[in-house]
Amino acid sequence: MHNSLQAKLLTLPQAARWARAAQRHGKKVVATNGCFDLLHYGHVDYLQRARDLGDLLVVGLNSDRSVRLLKGPKRPLVPARQRAAVLAALACVDAVVIFHQKRADRFLAAIRPDIYVKGGDYRPDTLDRGEQAVLAEAGSEVKILPFVRGLSTTGLIQKIQRSLASPTGRD
Repeated sequence: MHNSLQAKLLTLPQAARWARAAQRHGKKVVATNGCFDLLHYGHVDYLQRARDLGDLLVVGLNSDRSVRLLKGPKRPLVPARQRAAVLAALACVDAVVIFHQKRADRFLAAIRPDIYVKGGDYRPDTLDRGEQAVLAEAGSEVKILPFVRGLSTTGLIQKIQRSLASPTGRD
């Protein structure tokens, strides 16, 4: 893996120190998290809009094990290290942390972001209770960004499956 990509892949303790140092220097740290399996335009647009809310963006990435717990035994399609490298290659992403839990509360407790961003399928009141408690204690602002309509990894997988099942190879 290229050194500049490797430099963006942090352990949780490294990311916590990095975020704290940035905040001490007056930087606004934005955090988000997700599976980011089969990265697509909707993900990139979401991450860029999240980054635009502050100075630095740290992405918590669900490990393969936690993706299986959330999405089922056939996911992820792309291994965590590869998903992390693809995220790290994006200019809008400043750091990537792989975490192994189903929920992001430990990630958020360590990072203590100024702003926590989730996608349009969430509302502040539907966030995990543990995540809500950590964010309240940290004084983090929660922002919900709308998704790009019609774009999802699940939808992309279904489209590929339909295409492969079609005699002409077209959907």
